[in-house]
Amino acid sequence: MKYALVTGGSRGIGRAICVKLAGMGYHILINFQSNVEEAEKTLELVKAKGVNGELMKFDVSRQEEVDGSLGKWMEANPDKPIEVLVNNAGIRKDNLLMWMSNKEWDTVMDIAVDGFFNVTRLIIKQMLYKKYGRVVNVVSLSGLKGLPGQTNYSASKAAVIGATKALSQEVGRRNITVNAVAPGFINTDMTKDMNEKDFKQLIPMSRFGTPEEVANVVGFLASDQATYVTGQVISVNGGLYS
Repeated sequence: MKYALVTGGSRGIGRAICVKLAGMGYHILINFQSNVEEAEKTLELVKAKGVNGELMKFDVSRQEEVDGSLGKWMEANPDKPIEVLVNNAGIRKDNLLMWMSNKEWDTVMDIAVDGFFNVTRLIIKQMLYKKYGRVVNVVSLSGLKGLPGQTNYSASKAAVIGATKALSQEVGRRNITVNAVAPGFINTDMTKDMNEKDFKQLIPMSRFGTPEEVANVVGFLASDQATYVTGQVISVNGGLYS
């Protein structure tokens, strides 16, 4: 049985990725932090693809929660290796740097950067032992280009991009690929406070993207069609930035 873990999988891009991987035959571990109702909706969509799924509640930024939930599940299910890890959990706390609070900085950095570290370190050991794995990190246009009012978010995603490139070189010999997908403006809860009309004139394709369009790229990177692709950052931004 093939298993995939998607962090922040209850809504938006994370939900679309869960559904995409389920359609590829993976049993999905759906991580979420607080919204049980939305996580259960994702689980229903996953099961509709003819596979099974499990909800896994923990805060990726807290190592004790990761070890206590994910770690214990892995110990209890040694015959169910996680072949695909999608680090999608993230949060925005936009503000100009001069007015940014310590909490706005720390929360964004903790979830994106510490979350990547806490979850990936645990799973990569199993992948190394099995000599197979796919790690896909969901980053952002903000981490490549930098966006005003998002110094914290840009810094967190840029850090994960650097980690992606470094880790890919550490584990490539063991048939493990590590890549990143960098969405631009995507219609999700995270962008609901943005007026699409104000931004779409900047985008060559003149629209926001959909979560499914991001999920399709993640699915490719997780598949056997991408066996020689590693250490890459693939932008999904409608041509806004390359």
